[in-house]
Amino acid sequence: MITLKKNPKESNEKLISRFQKKVQGSRIIILAKEKMHFKKPLKKGGIRKRAMMREHYRELREKAKYL
Repeated sequence: MITLKKNPKESNEKLISRFQKKVQGSRIIILAKEKMHFKKPLKKGGIRKRAMMREHYRELREKAKYL
């Protein structure tokens, strides 16, 4: 849970903007949006396939660096 205390001489708008930055930094909104809909868990084949594609693209980026 995020809590903030209003500093002396701080406007309400500044406090709200500071709160919004804290919320975005803590990824609360992103996690809440992900949990809005059910997402099927990946099977071993799906995990392996993603890992292979990730490695493939990593190799392509490495090759592109030295061209």
